[in-house]
Amino acid sequence: MYDRILFPTDGTKGVDRATDHAIDAADRYDATLHVLYVVDSDIVNAYSGDEFVDGSEGAEETLEENGREALEAVAERAESAGVQVVTDLVYGKPDESILRYIDREDIDLTVMGSKTRPGEYRRMLGSVTERVSRQSPAPVSIVKTTVSE
Repeated sequence: MYDRILFPTDGTKGVDRATDHAIDAADRYDATLHVLYVVDSDIVNAYSGDEFVDGSEGAEETLEENGREALEAVAERAESAGVQVVTDLVYGKPDESILRYIDREDIDLTVMGSKTRPGEYRRMLGSVTERVSRQSPAPVSIVKTTVSE
């Protein structure tokens, strides 16, 4: 049913349930698990603006390193479960980058975590998971987590 499953991760605390779900789905369907980390270009650009130059040295490198660590952590867990893994680190806006990856790699299913946050927070900032789930041409499985997980 699914040959290519995408798990975009931000590496934050609370993604363990979504990671487990993605690995389990890939194992169940004998699918390749694609693990994606997006270095958010808005954050990089904010820290590289003139007013932030003095205090932001290494921001891009730090985000890249966090991404590599997040990808490696998921890949190790998936490989331990016998799941074939492909990892990729890209730059851009997270939702747009995820949607491009879905199209480019012909992804059959995307598994994403969604933190439970207050309504004001969600209205103010939106949600990458919500935007991807609304615009993805393929199914999106949303795994609810809590902020404290």
